[in-house]
Formats: sequence, C-alpha cells, structure tokens
Amino acid sequence: MPATFNLEDIRRVLDGTPAVLRAVLTPLPPHLLDANEGEGTWNPMQVVAHLAWGEQDDWIPRIRKTLELGDAEPYTPFDREKGFDVYRGWPLDRLLDEFARLRQASLQALDSLSLQPSDLGRRGRHPELGAVTMEQLIATWVTSDCAHLVQIARILTKHHGQFAGPWRRYFSLLRDTPQ
Repeated sequence: MPATFNLEDIRRVLDGTPAVLRAVLTPLPPHLLDANEGEGTWNPMQVVAHLAWGEQDDWIPRIRKTLELGDAEPYTPFDREKGFDVYRGWPLDRLLDEFARLRQASLQALDSLSLQPSDLGRRGRHPELGAVTMEQLIATWVTSDCAHLVQIARILTKHHGQFAGPWRRYFSLLRDTPQ
C-alpha cells in the first residue's frame, strides 16, 4: 500500500516526542547526557535544546509565512545551534519541561490554522532549497523529531555497545566503532 501524507498521524508523533525524550533521558547520568558521536556532533542535551529552539523559530513561523506570503519571501534562516546558547546551563528537567510547553503551543497553533488538504500544496520559499510545499515542511518537522530520537538512540548504542564484546557484530551501528 503506498504511503500517504496524514496530518493526524504526524500530529500524534509530534505530540509524543516530549514524552519519549523524557522517558529516555531523565534516568541518564550526566556523562551520558554529555556523550556524543565525536568531534562536531551533538549530545542529547544539545539535541533537546535544538528541538526547543525549533519550536520557537522554525516550524510554526514557517507554516504561518507560507500561509501569509506563499513563496514571495524566503523563510528566515534557522540557526540550528542557537538553542545551545539560549538553553546553556539549563538542567535537563527544566529543558524537557520547556520543550514540552513549546511543543504544546506549536500544536495548538497548528490546530488553530485548520489546515485543509488544499493548503498542503501551498508553496513557501526556503532560503537555501528554494520552493517547498506546506506538505514538505510539515513532513520535515516530524522527520526531524524522528531523526533526533534516532540520533540519541545511536549515541547511547555506541556508548554501551563498546562493551558488548563479540555481540558487536550483530549491530550495524557498532561495526565501524572502536572497541
């Protein structure tokens, strides 16, 4: 069966992301919250800060701009790492609470727009990618959530997997990591 875009399915994933992050990250000790995959990669705290900043400066502002201006004016460039500065020093619980609050506000804003199927083809303008559709923008929002959940799982897999001995060969994520 071919995949179809389903805004309700997307909304369910977006709504669940804060709880997934809380369940995975809250029990972790600080050294795992600071773990990353090497030089130039993010740790779980940075991922949450990035997601929280995206709720303020990326998804809903771009959806609104698409509805108001179409592709006449490009979206404001999104600083993917600005959340690192905005949320620097925040403890995990406070950061997770803030992300959950911001995500709920975003979903309420999305609901208030009452998007119709005809809105999904409306075009906006990405500053680097050019013309994009509302459907692509919203699909990217949920894809971003899923990719960042995988990123955190990958960090934890690589951290713990280094101690898995001969079982490492069963995990594709561990094949190219040092033992």
